[in-house]
Amino acid sequence: MPGKNLSREEAQQRAAVLAVDGYEVRLDVTSAPDPAAATFRSTTTVAFRCSEPGASTFLDLLATAVRSVTLNGRALDAAAYDGARVHVDGLAAENVLTVEADCAYSRTGEGLHRFVDPVDGETYLYTHYEPADARRVFANFEQPDLKAPFTFTVTAPADWNVWSNAEHVSVLPEEGSRTWEFAPTKRISTYLTAVVAGPYHLVQDEYSRELPDGTVLEIPLSAMCRKSLAPYFDADEILGVTKLGLDFFHEEFGYPYPFGKYDQAFVPEYNIGAMENPGCVTFKEDFVFRSKVTDAAYENRANVILHEMAHMWFGDLVTPRWWDDLWLKESFADFMGSYGLIGARTRYSSAWVTFANQRKAWAYRQDQLPTTHPITADIRDLEDAKLNFDGITYAKGAAVLKQLVAYVGSQAFFEGSRRYFQRHAFGNTELADLLGALEETSGRDLKSWAAAWLQTSGVNALTPQVTTDAGGRITELAVLQDGDILRPHRIAIGLYDRDEDGALVRTGRLEVDVTGARTVVPEAAGRARPALVLLNDEDLTYCKIRFDEESLEALRTGLGDIGDDLARALAWSAVWNLTRDALMPARDYVALVLRFAGQEGNIGVLQSLHTQAKTAVDLYADPEWRGEGARLLADGALRELRAAVPGSDHQLAWARFLAQTAGGAEHLGLVRGLLTGSARIDGLDVDQELRWALWLALAAAGQAGDEELAAELAADNTAGGKRQYTLCLAARPTPEAKAAAWSAVVDSDELPNALVEANIAGFALPSHRDLTALYAAPYFKLLERIWSERTIEIAMRFVGGFFPLAQADAPTLAEADAWLDAHPQAAPALRRLVLERRDDLARALRAQDCDRG
Repeated sequence: MPGKNLSREEAQQRAAVLAVDGYEVRLDVTSAPDPAAATFRSTTTVAFRCSEPGASTFLDLLATAVRSVTLNGRALDAAAYDGARVHVDGLAAENVLTVEADCAYSRTGEGLHRFVDPVDGETYLYTHYEPADARRVFANFEQPDLKAPFTFTVTAPADWNVWSNAEHVSVLPEEGSRTWEFAPTKRISTYLTAVVAGPYHLVQDEYSRELPDGTVLEIPLSAMCRKSLAPYFDADEILGVTKLGLDFFHEEFGYPYPFGKYDQAFVPEYNIGAMENPGCVTFKEDFVFRSKVTDAAYENRANVILHEMAHMWFGDLVTPRWWDDLWLKESFADFMGSYGLIGARTRYSSAWVTFANQRKAWAYRQDQLPTTHPITADIRDLEDAKLNFDGITYAKGAAVLKQLVAYVGSQAFFEGSRRYFQRHAFGNTELADLLGALEETSGRDLKSWAAAWLQTSGVNALTPQVTTDAGGRITELAVLQDGDILRPHRIAIGLYDRDEDGALVRTGRLEVDVTGARTVVPEAAGRARPALVLLNDEDLTYCKIRFDEESLEALRTGLGDIGDDLARALAWSAVWNLTRDALMPARDYVALVLRFAGQEGNIGVLQSLHTQAKTAVDLYADPEWRGEGARLLADGALRELRAAVPGSDHQLAWARFLAQTAGGAEHLGLVRGLLTGSARIDGLDVDQELRWALWLALAAAGQAGDEELAAELAADNTAGGKRQYTLCLAARPTPEAKAAAWSAVVDSDELPNALVEANIAGFALPSHRDLTALYAAPYFKLLERIWSERTIEIAMRFVGGFFPLAQADAPTLAEADAWLDAHPQAAPALRRLVLERRDDLARALRAQDCDRG
C-alpha cells in the first residue's frame, strides 16, 4: 500500500513545518457487540499550524473507507485518501482538518482489537498502537515528535464502561448507548493514546503522597480484567506493587506523576507483555493466573508493572524524537523494572539473578545475530522500528545502563534524570540530551563511554588465563578479551573454593578494569590457585564469560554447589553460552542440567534450565543422539518430580518439564494417569493449566483422541481453553493435523492473533520435523506474499514461526541461503527476519558438529 511504511525522512520533513495544537477524536463503537459489524465510525478534528503557508502535507490513516475530509471549511475530493494517507495541500498558517472514516475492528491486536468471551458472550475492546497503529483508529500525524493534547469522545453500548488516558468528565446516556467524554490529555505522542471499552471487572483504589512543596498528590488507581476472569484476579497484589512503585519512582525521579489517574487493564489476545499508555496501561491477561504458577511468574508480572510505570517518565513525559532513540525509553524501563523490584522493597529480592540469567540471555542471542545493531540504532522507517523492539534495545540497553549507574554513581544518575525530566517535560529528545544531563551531575565525559557501549554492536567474551608455580600458587592471572571491538570493562573476579561443608564459596574478590586484548591482574599473584575463577562476578558488565580448564572442571563436578545465587546463575549462563557457541557439546550441557538442576534453588533459573536443556537436545545435539537425549531429559524430569517437595514451585516446574519431554511409555502412562486420576503425585494439583500441558504431551505423541480433546475444551470453554485446544490439535503427529494448522494460518486471515500463534506453535514442534519438512519449499515461496498481504504482526509470526528451524540440517540452510540470494530487493525487515532465523539454523549446525566430536 503506498505510504504505509513512513520513513524517517518523511517524518523529519513533516515535523519541520508542522506543529500540532490538539486533536478531538470521536469514536462510535456501539456496533461492537454485533459480530457482523466489521467497522466503527471515527471522526478526527486536528488543529495544527504550518510554518510554510501554501505547503502540502499528509495525515496517516488505515481505514476501510473515508466518508469526508474537510480542511478549513473546504471539502476535499475523495481522492485525497490513497488507502494509507490523507493528502492535503494549500495549508494556511493555522489549520483545522476533519476526517470522518469507517475503521475496522482488529483481530490481530493492532489498532482497536475486538474480542468475544466464549464464557459469557461479552464483547471487549482495547487499543494497541506502538509503533504506528493509532492510524488504524483515527487519522493523525503518526510520528512521536508531533505531540499534542488529545480529547476523546467515545459512544459505546449502554452497559459498558470506557477508559482512556485522561479522566472522563461526563457520561451522557442515550437510547441503547452512553457517550463518554474525556478531559484533554497532556501533550503526548499518537502511539501512546488509548481506549479500553467493555463490561470489564473493575477494582479501584487510590494513592497519595505529600510532595516537597507541602501539597498532596492524589492518584486514583484501578485494575480491570474480563468479568469471567474476576475470580482469579488478585488485584490487591497488583495494586500493592503499583503503590510501592509509585513511592519508589517519586523518591528517585523527583517529578510528580504527571498523568492524573493510573489505570491498569489486563486485556485478551494481547501481542506483547504490556504497553505504557499514560494513565491507561494495558497488559496481557496471561498475568491473571487461572491456575497455580511459580513465584517466577509473579516476579515477572511485578517487573512488568514497574517497567511500564518507569515509562510514565522515560517515554511518556519525555519521548524519543524518532525510533532511532527507542533505547531512551525501553532500555531505561527494562533496567528500572529490575532495579525497582529491589529499590521499591518488593518481596522479589532475586531480581538481579533473573536479570543476569534471563534478560541478558536474550541480549546475548540478539547481539550475535548478523543483524545486530548498536543500542542507538539506525531506524529508517516504521518496519525497522517494529523489529527493533528486541533484545538489544531492551536487555542489552538495560545491562549497559546498569554499568552506567555503577560508573557515575546512583546519586549522579538519578539527579541527571531529574534534570532531564525538568528540561524536556512533554517534549522529545535524543541521545545528547540525556548524556548532557548525566555529564553535568557526574562530572564525567560520557562521550567515549557512549561511543564504546551505545554506538557499537557485538558482545565481548572474557576468559581467565591462569599460570601457577609448582606449589599451586598463581604467578599470573590475566583476562583475555575477544570481539570485533574491544571495550573497557569494570569487573569483579570471584575466587571460589570448597568450604568444610563442600559448598563452593567465594574466598577472594578482585576488581579490575579490563582494557584491550589482555589485562594482567597483579593482585592475584601469590594467591593459592582457587578451584573456580569466575569473571564478571556480581554481573557488573555486559559480556560472555569463559573459563580456564581447571575452573570448567570445577563446574562439571560442582556447579550446583556454588552457594551464591547470582554467582551460580552466572555460571549456568556461561555454560549455556559455551553450548550455543559450539564450545561445549550439547550432551555435556544436558549432563550438567541432569546432575545439578535438582539442586537449583532459584525457580526462575530452574525454569530457564528446562527450556535450554530441551533446546540443546532439539537443535544442538547430534541428530543421532537426539532420541537418547530426549529420553534422558524425560527420565530426569520424572526423577526430580518424584523427589520435589510436595506442593512446591519446584514440583510444578518439574511436572511441566515432564509434560514437555514425555515420550516413552512410562512417562506417557504417568501423564495419562495424572489426567484421569489413576495416578497421583503427592502435593501436585493437576489444575486446568497443568491439564492442558499434559494433554499437549499426549497429543504430540499421538495419544489424545479428538473426543478427549473436545471434552477438555467443553470443560474449559474459555479463551485460554480455546487457545490450548487449538495448540493440541496442531500438535498431533499426522499429516492431516499439520496441513490443517498450515492452512488455518496461510489460507485465511480470519483467525485472531492468539489462534494464529497456537496453530504455528503446534505445527512447529521439533519432534515432528519429519512431518513438517515438506513445508519448507512452500514457506520460502510464500514469504513475500504473506509480508505484503498481512499486517506486520501476523507476518512476523509467519516468518519466524514457520521457518523450518527444526530441520536443523544443511539442505534447509541451503534453501534459506538460496532465498536470500534470490531476493535482494525484498523488504529489508523481511530479509532481516529470514536472515536471523537462518543464523539460528547455522548456529545449530555448528553446535551439532561440536556435539559429534
